[in-house]
Amino acid sequence: MEKRTQDYTGEILKIIRSNTSPAVMCSRLEDYHANDLADVMPELTVQERCKLYRILDMDMLSDIFEYTDSDNAAEYLKEIDVKKGAAILSRMETDALVEVLHKIDKAKKRLLLDLMDDEVRHDIEVIASFDDDEIGSKMTTNCIIIRENLTVKQAMSSLVEQAAKNDNISTLFVVTEQQKFYGAIDLKDLIIARQDRALEDLVVTSYPYVYAEEDIDDCIEKLKDYSEDSVPVLDNDNRLLGVITSANIIDLVDDEMGEDYAMFAGLTAEEDLKEPLKESMKKRMPWLIVLLGLGMVVSSVVGVFEHVVTQLPIIMAFQSLILDMAGNVGTQSLAVTIRVLMDESLTGKQKVELVFKEMKIGLCNGGLLGILSFAVIGLYIYLFKGKTLLFSYAVSGCIGVALLLAMLISSAVGTCIPLFFKKINIDPAVASGPLITTVNDLVAVVTYYGLGWILLIQVLHLAG
Repeated sequence: MEKRTQDYTGEILKIIRSNTSPAVMCSRLEDYHANDLADVMPELTVQERCKLYRILDMDMLSDIFEYTDSDNAAEYLKEIDVKKGAAILSRMETDALVEVLHKIDKAKKRLLLDLMDDEVRHDIEVIASFDDDEIGSKMTTNCIIIRENLTVKQAMSSLVEQAAKNDNISTLFVVTEQQKFYGAIDLKDLIIARQDRALEDLVVTSYPYVYAEEDIDDCIEKLKDYSEDSVPVLDNDNRLLGVITSANIIDLVDDEMGEDYAMFAGLTAEEDLKEPLKESMKKRMPWLIVLLGLGMVVSSVVGVFEHVVTQLPIIMAFQSLILDMAGNVGTQSLAVTIRVLMDESLTGKQKVELVFKEMKIGLCNGGLLGILSFAVIGLYIYLFKGKTLLFSYAVSGCIGVALLLAMLISSAVGTCIPLFFKKINIDPAVASGPLITTVNDLVAVVTYYGLGWILLIQVLHLAG
C-alpha cells in the first residue's frame, strides 16, 4: 500500500510539473482520487498550487479541500482569491467547511461568509451552534429531504431537483409538513416503485436517528451498530437538521480511539509532530504531577517496611519482579475492561461478572507463576547465594504467594477503577496505564513486604 501511494504521488507531481496544456492536465488529474491529490498539496510550491487553483474546476477543488487537514486548508485559502475561496468552501460538506472556518481569522471568515449564499450561511450557523462534544457539530446538511404526502413521481422529481446540490442520495429522508422526521426511503426502492404506488409503503419509520445535542461519546455506539450510510440528526423538537454520514462515523471512531490511546499513555489530549514544546508539556504535565504524588506514596510505603529490608536484604532483589507483574496484569485488565465498556447496554450483573472473571484469570495466572517462581527462585538462592535449602525455599515461597496475591488484587484494581469512572460519568480511558501501574505498585509493595514481615520474620524467624 505504501509503495502504491508513493507511486501516485510521483505521478501526480510529474503531471503538475509538466508543460502539458491546462485542458490535458485537468483531464489527467481527474483520473486520481481527491484524497491522493490532497496528499500531494503539501509537496507543491505556492506557485504550483496556484496553478492547480486555475486549472481545476470548483467541484474538484472542493473535494480536495474536504480531504485536506483543516489547518492546511486554512493556509491554502490565503493563496486563493477570496471570491473563489468562498465558492470552493460553499461546495464542501458543511461539517468540513465549519472546521476550516474555525482555523481562519475573524476578518477573513466574515468576508468569506458574506460571499456565500444565505442557505450555506444558515447551515454553517446551525452546525457552529453546537459544542465540539455534541454530535450536531459533526453533521452535514448534504442530504435529500422529501415530504411525506408526495406521490412516487413527485418524490422522484424532488430527488432530481435536490441532487444538483446534494450528492448523498442513497437514502432519502421523509419529514412531515412541520419538518419533523418521519422516516427514510432507500433510493433503490424508490427507483423500482410504480408511479401510482403510495409513498407511505416505501417509508421505513423505524429508521435510527440521534439528537443534535447528544454527546458524541453517548451516541457513537448507536451510530456504529447501524450499518447505514447516513443517520439523521434531529433537534429537540424532532425536526430534521442534517445527517451523520458513514465517513463522519469513521472519523469519530478514529478520534475516539486516538483520545483513548492518548489517555492510556497518561496524556490529557493527542499530540502531533508539529505541536509546540509548550503545548506538549501542558498535555503531559498534569498526569505526571499526579503520578509523581502517587510515586511518593509508594516510596513512603517502602520506607515503612525499612526494618524488613534491613533484616532480610535479599528480598529487595525480587521487588521489581512483583511490581512488574502486578503492573502488567492491571494494564491487561484495564484494556479488556475499557473495550467491554464500549457496549452501553452492559448490565450491572455483567459488570460484576467481568470483575470476577478478571480476578479468576489473575488468580489462575498468579498461581501458575507463583509455583514457577517458588521452584526457580528457591533453587537460584540455594545454588548461587549460599543459603540453606529451608531459607531459600521459604523466601521463594513468600515471593510466590506475594506474586499470586499481587496479580489477583491488580486484576481487580484494573477492572474496578474504569468501572468506577464509568459510574460517575468520567471517561474510563482516564484510568490510564500509568495510573493503574502506579496504584498496582502500591498494592504489590504492601503485599510483598507485608508477607515478608509476617511469614519470614514473625512466623519463621529468618531475620539475619
